[in-house]
Amino acid sequence: MTGADNFAVEHRKAQQAIEWINAYAKKNNYKFECKLTGYSMQTVKFGSFEMITWSGDWSAARNIIQKASKQLRAKVIESGYHEKRGLLSAMFGVSSEYGKVYSNGKLVGQIEMNKKAGRWIAREESYI
Repeated sequence: MTGADNFAVEHRKAQQAIEWINAYAKKNNYKFECKLTGYSMQTVKFGSFEMITWSGDWSAARNIIQKASKQLRAKVIESGYHEKRGLLSAMFGVSSEYGKVYSNGKLVGQIEMNKKAGRWIAREESYI
């Protein structure tokens, strides 16, 4: 069972999305649970997102977050993609992840996030 704090849901639909995601996972017997982290991440191109923390299976997490985007007509960030890095950047703890941005269930962009003081911040954004 894995867990992370690198997924996000459109700010204005965050609470509704958490409730829907957890109900959907329980109904379909997925090993997955999520909750809001209590902080948001601002992006220039995609708007404001509430970060969520989750635990469960990676495949279930990615599947459910995409379904939530389509079902709730919301933007979501599905993150957790990494670039291969050198030994030095791994030793110094350079933390960077890539994510896919979905809107209404469709892939609309990509985002690179860095962790600063324990929180994710958007570094680079692009439309698909």
